[in-house]
Amino acid sequence: MPPTDRIRDHAGQGATTVAAHRARRRLRADRARQLADLLRRQLLTDGFGSGTLPHESLLATDYRTSRNTVREALDLLRSEGLVDRLPGVGTVVVARKYPHGLDRLMGLAETLHEHGRVTNEVRTVGPVSAPAPVADRLHLPPGADVLYIERLRRLNGLPLSLDLTYIPLDLGTALLGADLENTDVFRLLESITGRPLGHADITLEAVNADAHSAAVLEAPRGAAVLMLERLTHLADGRPVDLEFIRFRGDRISMSGLLHRTA
Repeated sequence: MPPTDRIRDHAGQGATTVAAHRARRRLRADRARQLADLLRRQLLTDGFGSGTLPHESLLATDYRTSRNTVREALDLLRSEGLVDRLPGVGTVVVARKYPHGLDRLMGLAETLHEHGRVTNEVRTVGPVSAPAPVADRLHLPPGADVLYIERLRRLNGLPLSLDLTYIPLDLGTALLGADLENTDVFRLLESITGRPLGHADITLEAVNADAHSAAVLEAPRGAAVLMLERLTHLADGRPVDLEFIRFRGDRISMSGLLHRTA
């Protein structure tokens, strides 16, 4: 074989080896991501009741994978702030997410009552001229006044969400003297109107935390937060509460029960 052909053949074998190595790494990364999803579910549902995960070798056996894949999966969970590795102890759960249901209309304190006490730091409250999109959503005349409320909501002292709320002023005036620090707005609205709330239109998406939101939520600037936009109506259909809620994504998980219909 001529020298040039041998060089080409060697180079081709090298390229094939590199490509195969990269393919194995991609495959392991895919498996690690899949395993991280399964382990995350276990973490969020207290599947590891002791707070310490099983040894890597046991996880590898249980999930029929390699220890390298297990290590990569645990690294992913550690980067999310869910677990940490302690010398002489192993991998431990260091954070948890609280479940927030999306199939019932409830205030935050009602939703999380089993997990601790929700308190509200009222940062801003008072009448403002409704921005056009707010007036439109609340079926108010352009420029009508609304009550604007900004609250930092904490669960057991930990920042959980930043809520920006707009309420028609004929209802909002009665809220000015209410206990907004310890009571959900939903309960207050039902008390003021004497009517139950009926339904809400919601939109949920991930957004990057702006400097203000990050500072208030004590989260890294630019971190992903869950943005819940919710327009709540009374049982008679009147829209009475438009909210923009930024949840710390590392402390909350959204869930719901969905039915398939024709």
